[in-house]
Amino acid sequence: MSLSDGMNYAPKGKPAPVVSPGEFVIAAVALDHGHIYGMCNGLVEAGATLKWVYDPDPAKVAAFCKAFPQAQPAASEEAVLDDPDVQLVASAAITSLRCALGLRVLAADKDYFTDKAPLTTLEQLAQARAAVQQSSRKYMVYYAERIHQEAAVFAGQLVKQGAIGRVIQVMGLGPHRLNAPSRPDWFFKKSLYGGILCDIGSHQIEQFLYYTGAHDATVVRSQIANYNHPAYPELEDFGDAMLVADNGATQYFRVDWFTPDGLSTWGDGRSFLLGTKGYIEVRKYVNPGSHDGSSDHVFMANQAGEYHYEVAGKVGYPFFGQLIQDCLNRTETAMTQEHAFKAAELCVKAEMQAARIGLDS
Repeated sequence: MSLSDGMNYAPKGKPAPVVSPGEFVIAAVALDHGHIYGMCNGLVEAGATLKWVYDPDPAKVAAFCKAFPQAQPAASEEAVLDDPDVQLVASAAITSLRCALGLRVLAADKDYFTDKAPLTTLEQLAQARAAVQQSSRKYMVYYAERIHQEAAVFAGQLVKQGAIGRVIQVMGLGPHRLNAPSRPDWFFKKSLYGGILCDIGSHQIEQFLYYTGAHDATVVRSQIANYNHPAYPELEDFGDAMLVADNGATQYFRVDWFTPDGLSTWGDGRSFLLGTKGYIEVRKYVNPGSHDGSSDHVFMANQAGEYHYEVAGKVGYPFFGQLIQDCLNRTETAMTQEHAFKAAELCVKAEMQAARIGLDS
């Protein structure tokens, strides 16, 4: 697992299969983003059988097969979609192409699991909603900074237990390391990656909805900038936004591409949850200055006292097993379809209405 940049961040946990071999068959199609490795890690650890991989780039397929030797290279996307054994297709396509692939997957009567952001326009969202309604298939999203991060999972468990009362405000910080030479050309074209609030901002908005239990929200203010990367004029290296949920909870989040080279990991991602009876800080990937390489720290203060939990390797990633069972049983335990789409909708709206700030505005 690479710690140098988020594009190649692929967490590995402990196997916790919820099905027997061959009971839930998956395929990987479109390997444009390194998150496909984390997505498949999670599903395989939960018992999924990875049968096929397809991408038009043989080098990507070869690298994937090295990590997942059980996967067979498919001759085409159609060969995967025509295989009746395949129940779910996982994909990390170019962001603007994720919806079109999802429509083809659903039309083939298979469930779809895509990297975030799952789409880049409201028109695509309408198409995805219609396809889900027509097919009764799932269009699930890899919001990794919550579902594939143990501190974030544990914080959610504390919230559900009522440890800090009702969550009324969420602050999210999502810094990433750019590492521009490692990025593909499409990453720097806004029509393809969707903008910073649509892209990595989607993590923050999804967490806001989840931790507060909100079903909808309004984007009050959003901003984007390119402060320091003139060589990439379509890159937005900074973005922030304020939201108010339908239950009255509020959010402020900031995302950026300014992780310094001296930090031991790709980003010091954090969430701050304010409740009516306490607060939680989720320090996800690093505890700066500790020099012990530790991650997954959760700090809490409530009516009973102060707490520091180190949860790396102790919580696991229940989302993936829940998703498999949801696909088999047609339930919505891992994540509701409306939640997945609402987070996508709000991140697109935040990007659409964002004010351009900074020296280039």
